[in-house]
Amino acid sequence: MLDQNYQDLLSYLYEGVYVVDKNRKIIFWNAGSEQITGYKSEEVINSMCYNNILRHVTEDGKELCFGGCPLHNTLESGEIQEANVYLHHKEGHRIPVRVKSIPVFDENEKIVAAIEVFTDERYNQEAFTENRKLKEMLVTDPLTQISNRRYLDFHLEGSKNEAVEFETTFGLLFFDIDNFKEVNDTYGHDVGDEILKLTARTIASNIRGEDKLGRWGGEEFLAVIKTDSLLVLKKLANKLRILVSKSVYELPSGEEIKVTVSIGGTLYNKDETVLELVKRADLYMYDSKQTGKNKVTVK
Repeated sequence: MLDQNYQDLLSYLYEGVYVVDKNRKIIFWNAGSEQITGYKSEEVINSMCYNNILRHVTEDGKELCFGGCPLHNTLESGEIQEANVYLHHKEGHRIPVRVKSIPVFDENEKIVAAIEVFTDERYNQEAFTENRKLKEMLVTDPLTQISNRRYLDFHLEGSKNEAVEFETTFGLLFFDIDNFKEVNDTYGHDVGDEILKLTARTIASNIRGEDKLGRWGGEEFLAVIKTDSLLVLKKLANKLRILVSKSVYELPSGEEIKVTVSIGGTLYNKDETVLELVKRADLYMYDSKQTGKNKVTVK
């Protein structure tokens, strides 16, 4: 019914694979099935698949062995079936699996068996979670939990390319925390770190989702703002400056540390490089520092 070469091949797959005959009697059970379900081959071979073994259910609890079973449907229709179900492990718990049932035909094109391949979805979820965590590590500043310099470089280049392609522009705000060295020297780097986090949270909480804030380095932050208006950019910069100045970090002693930022802002100009854009915003930020701090210079 199932060629020995095929059985040998299926035996080595990591996925769970089992084969039933026309009457749904299990005639093949590979090592992957043993690993995922806890049932050894000798425990299930020659059993009926609906007899208290895998007992697939849907997420709303519907039992599929007696209605809606993908394997049974394949035996009846000859069509490949796929579904997300929850199988019964030998120890009693439920495991999320992705199943695919495939018909087996004889030389007369009659259905004589069906193969079910099932994949443990937990491994897919774990891989997705690990990939997401890795991505977050690559693009996120570990202290402030906003974008890091590496991602800002990438985002800026993308914003520039988009502006060139569609003949638009975008805004850039460059932030520097005022008197940050004094905070570190007076209260220590742990408190300095808290000031960095406080500042980042305040700014990030008060820009739109389509805008991007990142840590440029040290006590410097950079925000890429989707706007083509210097007036809008300046209004936003002043709003953020005021909100930061109203943010307070309280020491265990009850002493409050207030923080301010100097901001430089500008719009992207056609044909300039990202480096030229950032340097101009940085220069305007420096103007804010030189003329009193806790100020905004947008040109």
